[in-house]
Amino acid sequence: MIEIAEFLPPTPSPLWKLAKQAGVDWAVGGLPFDDPQNGADAPWDYLPLLRMKERYASAGFKLAVIEARPPLNRAKRGLPGRDAEIATVCTLLENMGRLGIPVWCYEWMSDFNWLRTNTSTPSRGGSVVTSFDSQLVQNAPPTELGPIGEDELWQNLAYFLRKVLPVAEQWKVRLAMHPDDPPLSPIRGVGRIMRSVENYQRLLDLAPSPMNGITLCQGNFTLMTSDLPGVIRRFGRQGKIFFVHFRDVRGTPERFEETWHDAGQTDMLACMRAYRDIGFEGVLRPDHVPTVEGDSNANAGYSSFGRLYAIGYIRGLRQAVYAA
Repeated sequence: MIEIAEFLPPTPSPLWKLAKQAGVDWAVGGLPFDDPQNGADAPWDYLPLLRMKERYASAGFKLAVIEARPPLNRAKRGLPGRDAEIATVCTLLENMGRLGIPVWCYEWMSDFNWLRTNTSTPSRGGSVVTSFDSQLVQNAPPTELGPIGEDELWQNLAYFLRKVLPVAEQWKVRLAMHPDDPPLSPIRGVGRIMRSVENYQRLLDLAPSPMNGITLCQGNFTLMTSDLPGVIRRFGRQGKIFFVHFRDVRGTPERFEETWHDAGQTDMLACMRAYRDIGFEGVLRPDHVPTVEGDSNANAGYSSFGRLYAIGYIRGLRQAVYAA
């Protein structure tokens, strides 16, 4: 059965208790960058990761995924110093394997990560969500490092995978590639390659390995296809879905807004049925929730109260599908 997780920052907070009270037993973690006990150790070294895993365990959570990355922009751009960055990833994967943490969620977005043009778009009942309008970034200046094309990003990704997949295979850690967000290319002169179903198949074919797979972020994939349940089945039959972000949007890659989990353009019940049908046994987590009355929008998309609604909605879907 699919398991429900929540993204919990490495430092304990009230969100940890809220998630536990909502029935969540699995954690998706970051990296312990701010742990004062790190000393000379890097966040991806063994002891910092061990302490982080034990903190989750002490609060009743099993750590299923690490969804944070060491610096990787040199590797993405093929710049001098990329081998040192790749070496830190190999260290991370080895230590995840030693500690039994099975999935690493990464991405291949150069220079900037997920992008929105508004983080307070009005939504249901006065809640706010994030949104994106490509027209508003047409005149944005180029990034500091300048343009980079898709072919070069593919070449650099192939180089990266040749280096890290043998380590991932040795330590049995699955690499789950997150989509570009938004799935649109280029933005500010920077190519984006993880933006279509076909490009995801290219990723899988580029490096055939049981450790090379997908973070199926529904909010991005539903902008790539009119048949998201079919895409889930396609990649699920290949055994390549390692991790799921369960969220929804309304619109197109050029212009969209996040939605409540029950108010987007995707048939979420059909998606849950698809995960059941492919026998997916990994974790999903709610993602990019609305900010509601009484909560802070300082970390847009990740307010605490909105997550509680999402967790309850997903639990209801799962019960309906798996009890059928």
